[in-house]
Amino acid sequence: MHRRRTLLSATAAAALLAVTGCSANADSSAAAKDGTTTVTLALDWTPNTNHTGIYVAQAEGWFKDAGIDLRIVPYGSTAPETLIAAHKADFGISYQEGVTTARAAGADITSVYAVTQKTNVTIAVRAGRDDIGSPKDLDGKTYAGFGAPYEKPLLQTVIQNAGGKGEFKQVTLSTSAYAALYADQADFAMPMPTWEGLEAELSGKPLKNFQLSDYGFPAIYSTLVASSDQYLKKNPTVAKKFLAALDKGYRYAAENPDKAADLLISENKSVLTNTELVKKSEALLAKEYYRAADGTIGTQSAERWQAFADFEYQAGLLVDGAGKKLTKAPDASEFFTDDYLPAAK
Repeated sequence: MHRRRTLLSATAAAALLAVTGCSANADSSAAAKDGTTTVTLALDWTPNTNHTGIYVAQAEGWFKDAGIDLRIVPYGSTAPETLIAAHKADFGISYQEGVTTARAAGADITSVYAVTQKTNVTIAVRAGRDDIGSPKDLDGKTYAGFGAPYEKPLLQTVIQNAGGKGEFKQVTLSTSAYAALYADQADFAMPMPTWEGLEAELSGKPLKNFQLSDYGFPAIYSTLVASSDQYLKKNPTVAKKFLAALDKGYRYAAENPDKAADLLISENKSVLTNTELVKKSEALLAKEYYRAADGTIGTQSAERWQAFADFEYQAGLLVDGAGKKLTKAPDASEFFTDDYLPAAK
């Protein structure tokens, strides 16, 4: 399963800042007994194919070779973004919406590695819906979602860009949204094609997908690795070693998806029981999602970050630490860095 990501509300953002302030001088890295450096990485959900590179590097001993004792923090009630900004985790799996919202509110969080380069969410309908050939046909239909603030303006933008009015019904069903779509109790949802889309196909209920970027919506880094400025500045060498091992894991996954899937499954046998789904997911990620158009892996661009931040600002979704809407779009070039990637000098 993949965690359905939701934006931080104004209240949550303010609470996150309060926690961060209380922990401003904390340093979560520590020397392990064998002389390696302990590094913590918080997951965003139970282990899945978004995490393949992590488990490949762990299984192959690449973190250990780098002098790192990696401690993977299972997903719990506290989001990785909160743990990172409060300096309770050194790194964490996040996503562009989460970092944008938290950073705009003043939280200490920075994206350091883009796991997926292609937007890993689509607008989907049942494959047999001949009456829906474009997002413009979603006017008047029912959307099953998760109640995240960005969902409605995102969908309105896509529908309007496709020639529709952007008027639809919305019901909040959380993880039951996909079941409602499969059962024809809702007309459309926003699943991940690398997981729920494949799940639907394997269950005999295939979906028809509309890519957001085909209708003028900014590309999104759907899965990324984040850290804090405090940690990066205090531990630049460790950060670079960590990302070098992580990058090696994802490069292996991009080049050897079947073997990478086997390693992921072997490290998480009790969770990943549907091996066919895992292997198909990994193959799709390797084919379409890990590499950018220029062939790079892990890299990010200021243009993409700014385009999404501008959308969030124009939609009134960005607030400061006090919960007040921002009066100007933030400079999103501060929301990420490629300086710690292996190729960076």
